[in-house]
Amino acid sequence: MGDLDGKRAIVTGGATLIGATIVAAMVREGATVVLADIDEEAGRREASRLDPERVVFRHVDVTADDQLDQLVDETVTRLGGIDVLVNGAATYLDNALETTREDWLRALDVNLVSGALLTARVAPHMAAAGGGAVVNLASISGKRAQPLFYVYSATKAAILGVTRNEALKLSDRGVRVNSVSPGWIWSNPIQEMTGGDRAMADGVGEHLFLTGRIGDPEEVAEAVVFLASDRASFITGTDLAVDGGYTAIGPEQMGQPLRPLLE
Repeated sequence: MGDLDGKRAIVTGGATLIGATIVAAMVREGATVVLADIDEEAGRREASRLDPERVVFRHVDVTADDQLDQLVDETVTRLGGIDVLVNGAATYLDNALETTREDWLRALDVNLVSGALLTARVAPHMAAAGGGAVVNLASISGKRAQPLFYVYSATKAAILGVTRNEALKLSDRGVRVNSVSPGWIWSNPIQEMTGGDRAMADGVGEHLFLTGRIGDPEEVAEAVVFLASDRASFITGTDLAVDGGYTAIGPEQMGQPLRPLLE
């Protein structure tokens, strides 16, 4: 028996590298998963590759309320209920200080608002099943200022706050809500930035993370599975950093800028 044996789950953003790895880990631990994503081609491919018997793909635009309603209704009809929700859908739409109001609202809608609205829709079904677990994917970008992100950072910081409030609001329904904050993970954006060169990515990670490398998607998936499982039954309203120690160190980043002064 796995940690999620018999659990029924929804994972949004499930067609991405991190999302699909989370789905795979949940299936391995005994869950049946509805993989929801706006990318239909990738979503169907991942569902078929992972386990057609245990993974169901649903094309979903998380910013459309009617599609969220349909996602929940179809999941309950097909699986008989919902025990776990992973809010992983995200956009990296970000033009720093030049970001338009339209793009600000789009980024907030995808990264923050849609997850909150889906959580509200799922909560009654979790309560009816005796409780459940929600895991929101936040980021180290929500905890530190970073040169590459501005709008994205704001949306992820907001997820940390929403997670705490959801944990409070849903505690009387037996629903635990936590978040996971990954650091640089071998993911779709990092693959695109490096042209698929993992060695290059780890070379950058050597100067950013105490682990001396970037993270693997499996390491994020293991954290999500833990928080979704009964092993985390006394954990709610908190954030689990899967960041190689990034947020444990200061702006000196492994001491390099100060080294000339110390030698």
